Amino acid sequence: MKILAIGGSGGMGRFAVAAAQHFDHVEQIVVADLNADSAHSFASQMNHKVSAMHLDVADADALQNAMSGIDVVVNTCGPFYRFGVPVLQAAIDAQCHYLDICDDWEPTVAMLELDQAAKAAGICATVGLGASPGVSNLLALMAMQELDSVVTVYTGWDVGGAKPEAESSQQGTNAAMLHGVEQMTGSVRVYRRGAVEMTKPLAPVSVSYPGLPIFTGHIFGHPEAITFPHNYPQLQESLNLAHGGGVDSWQLKTIMKLVDWGLISRARAAALLTWIERNSEVGVQEEDSDTPPAMYGLAIGSKNDQPASVGVSFMSGTTEEAGNAAIGMGAITGIPLACGIKFLAEGTLREPGVFSPEAGHIEPRQFLSEVLAQLGEVSGLVDTGFNDHVTISRSW
Repeated sequence: MKILAIGGSGGMGRFAVAAAQHFDHVEQIVVADLNADSAHSFASQMNHKVSAMHLDVADADALQNAMSGIDVVVNTCGPFYRFGVPVLQAAIDAQCHYLDICDDWEPTVAMLELDQAAKAAGICATVGLGASPGVSNLLALMAMQELDSVVTVYTGWDVGGAKPEAESSQQGTNAAMLHGVEQMTGSVRVYRRGAVEMTKPLAPVSVSYPGLPIFTGHIFGHPEAITFPHNYPQLQESLNLAHGGGVDSWQLKTIMKLVDWGLISRARAAALLTWIERNSEVGVQEEDSDTPPAMYGLAIGSKNDQPASVGVSFMSGTTEEAGNAAIGMGAITGIPLACGIKFLAEGTLREPGVFSPEAGHIEPRQFLSEVLAQLGEVSGLVDTGFNDHVTISRSW
């Protein structure tokens, strides 16, 4: 199988490429990047399967030519509100399977609308197969599967762990941080009372997680909020929530207000936040029975005709003292994407259409077990068994 890794030498894509180069069914990986020097430098550090090329994804003809002879397009070129839909459409036109880490709700809506075109082309496209979205979706799906009926789904993550990677091909404004500003300003789409609504980001939400004191999450514009009701229309509420990392700090709220008031640009805000993140102390989460999970899915509904809730968390309580290296944003986002490549290459993911991770075409336990195994290979994670890092908390 031949892979085109668009943005493959960036902070997220490089982790996916580094893992995928070792997969038996992967024959070739072409790292395509606007920064050709960085792409070639990165490829030279990989094995013989990996090569590099210059690609401007804004050039439609060049994009289509780059997909010639390719089996799978892997897109880590952000921001996705600019490059998500055009790259997926090009992949459909070229009859290439497709994976990305899109974490913007707007292009996710538009990409899901390409489902019939993907089916007609016979290609399998999974959007948002990173951390949040990605791992978070599968955690929430596992939680839902424990209940007889579900009315509410929350996906949540600790902003404190989302520190930008130092190594990246990207020049100028950090795309991940620009995305963050986009999803913390203006209005974002959520699902409440059985209907889509627009709301202000960062609004506080009380979270009643099984076995923990009630904690506060803050509404974020990640697409899980709209993909879950797309796949499970019986839901009454679906939110993506962020906590920790100063998400409710006066500095962050002030910067976002300055953007909303038109006093600074989103790019300027992203640059300020990037500087703050890179100069702050961010470590792995200490094990504390009262600490909100680093990443979780929470389902609320009923079990045996009684009110019930289930929370499923990932990587909570992982400490350096336990022998684990800190898992950065690049690894926790890029490794699930690599596992998507592996599943496609092995034929596990082949159902035609455009899917979000929780749509049912990915078996959560199998996929998360592979994510943990790959994290062990590239990030020094020890005790990579499923039960070592996935915790199910029940209340009924």
